[in-house]
Amino acid sequence: MNATWPTIPLGDVLRRSERTIPLDSETTYKEVTVRMNGKGVVERRQVKGIEIAADRRYKAKSGQFIISRIDARNGASGLVPDELNGAVVTNDFPLFDVAEDRLDAAFLGWMSKTRSFIELCKHASEGTTNRVRLSEDRFKALTIALPPLDEQRRIVARVEELAAKVDEARGLRSLTLDELAALRSTQSRRVFESLQAATVPLEMVCAAIIDNLHSNPIYAEGGTVPCIRSSDVGFGVLDLANARRTDEDEYRRRTVRGELQVDDIVLVREGGGTGKCALVLPEHRFSLGQRVMMLRPDRDKVLPKFFLYQLLSPIIQEDHVQPLSKGSASPHLNIGSLRQFPFLLPSVGEQAQIVESLDALQAKLDVVKALQAETAAELDAMLPAILDKAFKGEL
Repeated sequence: MNATWPTIPLGDVLRRSERTIPLDSETTYKEVTVRMNGKGVVERRQVKGIEIAADRRYKAKSGQFIISRIDARNGASGLVPDELNGAVVTNDFPLFDVAEDRLDAAFLGWMSKTRSFIELCKHASEGTTNRVRLSEDRFKALTIALPPLDEQRRIVARVEELAAKVDEARGLRSLTLDELAALRSTQSRRVFESLQAATVPLEMVCAAIIDNLHSNPIYAEGGTVPCIRSSDVGFGVLDLANARRTDEDEYRRRTVRGELQVDDIVLVREGGGTGKCALVLPEHRFSLGQRVMMLRPDRDKVLPKFFLYQLLSPIIQEDHVQPLSKGSASPHLNIGSLRQFPFLLPSVGEQAQIVESLDALQAKLDVVKALQAETAAELDAMLPAILDKAFKGEL
């Protein structure tokens, strides 16, 4: 904080709101939650009063400062937005009215996102490891550097101007990624629709089709063998880093129908990611959790990479997977239907040419994605840097 600004206790400019309302059993209320790391104050859910285990709740007002007792030390604080005016909160989310003659609420809102403010909240939290909570008295005793109102408003205007530019850059980055995905999809459809090849049922190019056990995996603390869930499967990639683990006994139980082999294809057959699939690589060893299955390409007929590219193409994803999943609360692929998916089967030589072409396109897209990832990291670091300067009086 700027050393030339006077310091004041937060309690001098924040007054705890004690406004509560009785809950009507038939009225629908918005509940509030506060995201960590300064990610904002958002709606948790809408719920009827009869479903709330209390007769009264604190009533939030837009512009109030709200903080999570449990996660204040993790940056869970901010201003109540207009769309949550009148929402209800528990005592775990204290609400504070801002003394507007001394403190601009938006100035406090931006300040609450700074590393220095979060450090203050850590110092105001107390308790054992699993029960650390914000002490309201210690919080109100925290001191902040506070410039005159006019200066506060100038800083807010400048921060919001720069934050808008950061958001605009994020929007352009997101648009670029969408355009890359559209380009890949368009090119893939063009390649497969231009093929002059026989069409066979998908099961005719599979050496094996293995479903999961349809039982909950028994995960083990300290387990070493990943058990793949739908969330671990992307479009063309597997992420084992965040997969849950089982022990060796559970691995053997879950692979009783057959262990996965290199160049098998893991396919999500149920849930929001239905249709996602990826190749098994030499370094992979895992079992199948629920919602996923395995397809083993018949290498005498089809190149595994060609098989994967066709499964990921719009002629499968858009023309067959999506229609089967549309309108369902729990999308899923029936294995009988999957077996009959039409599969284009050119010669192995043509398959190799198509794989080479699509690999080249993917390599170019990966280069752009890598650059975009670097840009994303720079953008993520930009706002904290702006705020750091702003509250040092350097903006």
